[in-house]
Amino acid sequence: MDWTSRRRRFREILDGDRCIHPASVHDPVSARIAADLGFETAILAGSVASLAVLGAPDLIVLTLTEFAEQALRINRAGAPPLLVDADHGYGNALSVMRTVQELETAGVSALSIEDTLLPAPYGGGPARLISLAEGVGKMKAAVAAREDPGLVILARTSALAITGLEDAMARVRAYSGLGVDGIFLVGAKTRAEIEAMRAVTDLPFVLGGAGGELADTGWLASRGVRVALQGHQPFQAAIAALHATMKALRDGAKPSELTGLAPADLARQVTREADYTRWTTDFLGGA
Repeated sequence: MDWTSRRRRFREILDGDRCIHPASVHDPVSARIAADLGFETAILAGSVASLAVLGAPDLIVLTLTEFAEQALRINRAGAPPLLVDADHGYGNALSVMRTVQELETAGVSALSIEDTLLPAPYGGGPARLISLAEGVGKMKAAVAAREDPGLVILARTSALAITGLEDAMARVRAYSGLGVDGIFLVGAKTRAEIEAMRAVTDLPFVLGGAGGELADTGWLASRGVRVALQGHQPFQAAIAALHATMKALRDGAKPSELTGLAPADLARQVTREADYTRWTTDFLGGA
């Protein structure tokens, strides 16, 4: 559990000249699969954590404690450097400080704090942002709460999708002067929007989605995008596989007739069975 090494590796990604796709992980097994496949970094999204821990949609009903505990389980299992989506920091700026402390202790390499108004307020309506002043306060609080300088803090904004280009530029410009290590952009659809963001900050970008004309990682890299999310398909695939297997059994299929199961060798690999066999011999006298 060498958090320092993993944080250094994540910073090397931000300081590099490539744009990479992270693995979307949700538990220790998915974390180990990502590591075994050679992913340079992984992400635990708030939406995926809510599904994995509570079986609930992304409505901010997951608590900070639950989220940090899941991050620790993933990190303890040997995940690649882990970026986590810490949503709004689970409250106001003081709550953001607590969030940074808990997630730093849980071993994350990077975290993002966003300026969306969360959880959804009474009365419904479209998504809204907190004021720029409150957003600045949250980002300053996140930086102040960090104890390990290796921990990466990203200021996340959905302004491009919610309030438009001019507000997004103002927010990115303001957040960039607060000591954060990068900007997490959500809602970018065009190269022109990325160019506009590049014009107001020199900080590296993490991009929340990179489809359409933003699918070219070479172009993104040239504009300072270092990590580009592709979505969270692995968890959706896991749901489909579980449903299909249980349905087949419920419908009368014999276990021997099932398809799509993990081979024994793969199951042994992701559970690190060889390590446990060695430890049993070394510490239990071969019991």
